[in-house]
Parts: sequence; C-alpha cells; structure tokens
Amino acid sequence: MTLTSKQRSYLKGLASTLDPVFQIGKSSVTPQITEAIGECFNNNELIKLAVLKNCADDPREIAEVIADRTHSTVVHVIGKKIVLYKPDKDKPKIELPK
Repeated sequence: MTLTSKQRSYLKGLASTLDPVFQIGKSSVTPQITEAIGECFNNNELIKLAVLKNCADDPREIAEVIADRTHSTVVHVIGKKIVLYKPDKDKPKIELPK
C-alpha cells in the first residue's frame, strides 16, 4: 500500500501521541518479534516501535523488513522510532484523508 504525503502526515500526527509497543534489541528482527508485531495489528492499525541503542542494525532497514514480513506500510522512521500502518481488512478504524 502506498500512502500519499497527506495520508502520511495524518498518520504521523496520530502516531505522535502513541507510546512504542515493541522494542527491538540486539537480536534485531527475530521471527518471534515479527509474529508478535503481526498479532498486534489484529487490535491496532497504527503501531510505534523503538529500536534500542544496543541494536547494530539500521532502523530504516529494520522498518522495511518488518513491513515486508507483516504486510504493513512504513509511515516514517525518525531516529530510533518506527511507525507502521496496516488497515483492518473488514472494519478500518482509521479513516485516511483522500
């Protein structure tokens, strides 16, 4: 899914009040963390992740890998914070601007 700049900006605004629900540590992206993030999308359409200082991998690469594995979209990566979006197939809670 590709987002327009207006949609991306809207999601960034919503994500600014969110706390990170997952922390990526030195083991980086494991199948367990990917599965947990995928399950988190069952309840939330927008999630924030934190990459810890002891993780040697680039946060942008981590975001792309997780987005690919969970079939979500990277909203943005700022520093060590990642925001991902995956709309609910049946009843989307977040209505994106056109």
